[in-house]
Amino acid sequence: MVEATQGGGLLSGLRVVECSMLGPGAVSTPLADLGADVIKVEPPSGDYIRAMSWPIVEGRSLLHLHISRGKRSIVLDLRTEDGKAVFLDLVKDADVVVEAMRPGGLDRRGLGYAALREINPKVVMFTISGYGMTGPYRDLPSHGIAYDAWAGTVTPVPGPDGLPTIPDHTSIGITAGPLFGTAAILAAVIRARESGEGCHLEVAQSDAAAAFDWLRSEGHRAYERPADEVTGNPSDGFERRPPGTAGMEEGVRYQFYASKDGHVLFMASEQKFWRNFCAAVGRDDLYEANPGSKLADHARGNLPLRHELAAIFAERTTAEWIELGLSADVPIGPANTPASIAHDPQFADRMPWQPAARLVADQLPFPVRVVGEAPPAAALPAPEPGEHTEEILRDVLGYDAARLTALRASGALGS
Repeated sequence: MVEATQGGGLLSGLRVVECSMLGPGAVSTPLADLGADVIKVEPPSGDYIRAMSWPIVEGRSLLHLHISRGKRSIVLDLRTEDGKAVFLDLVKDADVVVEAMRPGGLDRRGLGYAALREINPKVVMFTISGYGMTGPYRDLPSHGIAYDAWAGTVTPVPGPDGLPTIPDHTSIGITAGPLFGTAAILAAVIRARESGEGCHLEVAQSDAAAAFDWLRSEGHRAYERPADEVTGNPSDGFERRPPGTAGMEEGVRYQFYASKDGHVLFMASEQKFWRNFCAAVGRDDLYEANPGSKLADHARGNLPLRHELAAIFAERTTAEWIELGLSADVPIGPANTPASIAHDPQFADRMPWQPAARLVADQLPFPVRVVGEAPPAAALPAPEPGEHTEEILRDVLGYDAARLTALRASGALGS
């Protein structure tokens, strides 16, 4: 296993003060991976993310180990005046304050954007929540799958006794929301450093799930227009196929096929790739009988051809088909699963595990890197509640021993 090493610190010098509960704290995880100093402010009881979901690795959830990696933790009781004062001291020289909880949580404590900009006009405040700061669902409690269900990216399937069940699926909202947010945060910081003026950003994880799935929703929207204005593709005789991947069910030249030891995805929708494939497998007759259109032709509905291709693909292993794709310039890809992808040679080359020896659980690296360097990697494992309290107060804020003793006595640092 190749171990990723800490990257060049693209965001060294960026300080983020984060108040988060559960998954929305992922908005600052990429920032920490890229070298930002992310200070996680926790209540005396701590963020209960450590006990949520599964698996539990050495007593802490993988959810916490992943989302909170690379961050430092300080415990502050923001119900106390001293706790609020310390929080404001942290904000004075911070670039970003993240509010990753229901909207208005900081404002109810007198620490909303209006209060923060008084002490730091350049601060960028970022609020990430389930359904956003506006709308009828604003105060509706929710968890991660809710945003995918709301956006229509996951739908019920039959379960035990025919009851509707949540299927295995990619969690979009809780991942897309933070990634959209990260991009906006950095854009706002750039503007703040140039103009001297910060701003308050917000994103709903539900909105992000819908935006991530734009092709299907925009496709349905387009089909609401008259048929003489919005058609299908010329290769399908302009027939309106269902939007997105739903229109791929009857595809033939763009389809899954069983290999000798698994499955591959065949993607010869361009005529040149289809010709290359037929020549490479010694079946020019298939091309001559079914040349198709130059672009975007899936030979949709051609079941005899689909059965011919099924027999051909069953003759070789997935690895052999990938090799043919490389040598003959044919788009063929392996069909992995979350359990099997770690054994894929492309994965091994591009996504070296951040090892459990450093982060308690093996974790994937941040996927963008500086060319020629290892992927950015978190230097610290996810913290225990308040693990870095004294370190932050002493090294970041310059508090002396007497101030620390007074804060402990006042309850500002919890019990």
